[in-house]
Amino acid sequence: MQTVVQDLPSSAGVYQYFDSAGKLLYVGKAKNLKHRVKSYWRFTPEFKPNPTQSSRIIKMLHEALRLEYIVVETEEDALILENSLIKQLKPKYNILLRDDKTYPYIYIDESIDYPRFEITRKVVKGKNVTYYGPFPTGGRALLDALYEVYPLVQKKSCLREGKACLFYQIKKCLAPCEKKVSPQAYQEIVTQAKTSIVKRKNLLSALSQKMTDLALQERYEEAGNMRDSIGAISSLSISSNIDMAKELDLDIFAIQNGDERGVIVKLFMRGGKIISSSYSYFRHTHIFDENEAYRQALLEFYTIDTPNISKQILTAHPFEDSQQVALSLSTRFDKKVEILTPLRGPKARLIALAVQNCEELLRKKESDTIIEQKIADLFDLGSIPYRIETFDNSHLMGAATVGGMVVWDEGGWDKNSYRRYELHVQDEYGQMKEMLSRRIEKFQESPAPDLWILDGGQANLNLAKKLLRESQVNLDVIAIAKEKLDAKAHRAKGAAKDMLYTSSGLFELKPTDKRLQWVQRQRDESHRYAITYHQNKKRKDDTQISLLNKKGIGKATVKKLIDYFGTFEAIEHASAEDIEKVTNKKISSIIKNYNV
Repeated sequence: MQTVVQDLPSSAGVYQYFDSAGKLLYVGKAKNLKHRVKSYWRFTPEFKPNPTQSSRIIKMLHEALRLEYIVVETEEDALILENSLIKQLKPKYNILLRDDKTYPYIYIDESIDYPRFEITRKVVKGKNVTYYGPFPTGGRALLDALYEVYPLVQKKSCLREGKACLFYQIKKCLAPCEKKVSPQAYQEIVTQAKTSIVKRKNLLSALSQKMTDLALQERYEEAGNMRDSIGAISSLSISSNIDMAKELDLDIFAIQNGDERGVIVKLFMRGGKIISSSYSYFRHTHIFDENEAYRQALLEFYTIDTPNISKQILTAHPFEDSQQVALSLSTRFDKKVEILTPLRGPKARLIALAVQNCEELLRKKESDTIIEQKIADLFDLGSIPYRIETFDNSHLMGAATVGGMVVWDEGGWDKNSYRRYELHVQDEYGQMKEMLSRRIEKFQESPAPDLWILDGGQANLNLAKKLLRESQVNLDVIAIAKEKLDAKAHRAKGAAKDMLYTSSGLFELKPTDKRLQWVQRQRDESHRYAITYHQNKKRKDDTQISLLNKKGIGKATVKKLIDYFGTFEAIEHASAEDIEKVTNKKISSIIKNYNV
């Protein structure tokens, strides 16, 4: 490695340290690769880590056996590439901020006479488009509340129909489709609604009154839904008595690192009011670098599709790359973006508010005894597994072969992230390989979790480690499998016990052990999810087969078609010529004249 370090170019680029097993340890970027990487080392009297660095950096360098680098044209290119590699490959010593969601915005396009409010996560084309947000949570509830309180055009199709509908009759719309309200009068209603998005007191008051009216009418379910909406809207922002003299738009970021994890808090101020806020935890890392944390947070949050970026971003701590990040964002959005850390005045008090919330969130979380920490300690994992993906596959004699992935995130099921896989390989090992490979392909857009749990034994563990190693992704893996305990191993009645396979060896825990029960819970949920999908698909496939049989197509022909095309959907979309190649002209004609 010494030769590589001494021969580095003076170009901008990204460097990567690997250990003896080929696992990626750290990704960094540099304006000048030669100067940056050489600063890690001392060359005389022997080649060794620079002792002036932090103990954790020195520990990483002692593990490093190989250095690779990628040359790019500019420092900004290095910045973007570094961020992409960290997100995709999860290096052991880099910070991994996990809040990579795109937040929704409410927008309105006032280029038409009777505009509507809509939800978007991307830029909407139009000169008269106004955005409100972002809204990490509660955005949909806020949008629905606008249509509940104000007589706006309720549906996109309303104006096209040209005739007053039920919404007009129940006084939720003024029927602009029949010109019963002028554009000027409608605009006044829009103006009131726009004000309510930012200053929500009147909106919440109107909702509360409607909730009371519903309750008095004994429409308790509707009243309960209204109550939930009020709660979601009320929790959008952190309460603050800070008074801004000007109607400023500001985004405020605060990052704090604790003993077991870190937290990032975001506040969004629009028109001088905090309209929304969010927070997310990130895993405890071997190296916490404030500069890297803020750099990652800002570059991840402000994607090219972000509808409405504030011109001023406040960070709770100054960081080394702030000017470069500001320049990168300015280029990305074609307007000047500033990154500031005020020390006094109202803006400094906003930062203090964000930091105070960081500290409270860390205190609250650290007071919990988390099972994930115990799992990490027992199995010697590289990090605490806050986000876990668990895989299982299901089939019956090779029919309706499917797989399922369930996701555990911060102590609860993230059902929006569950995924189903229609698998095409017949053997179980190949099915697991297909499923894991397809998940790895998605790491670029949907980053890897902290831990994989697989249903299966040592073979599946080895398979996952091989696939991850080939992809240069650092990700811990646990496999769980039932092992027979007595001579009745060939019989279903034989006693069995769950065994855990890890990189640290084989674990046999007591059935009462909370750590085993936690892993079993993940496995059982993935099994439930996969088998439900299998049953639904099997039922659908059986129906398709039965219908084809009635049309005169035998089971052997159906099997030939499935073996060739893979699914009934593929058969349905195949051309008559392709079906004819597999079977004959008569079968092709039957299928194409019958919706499979």
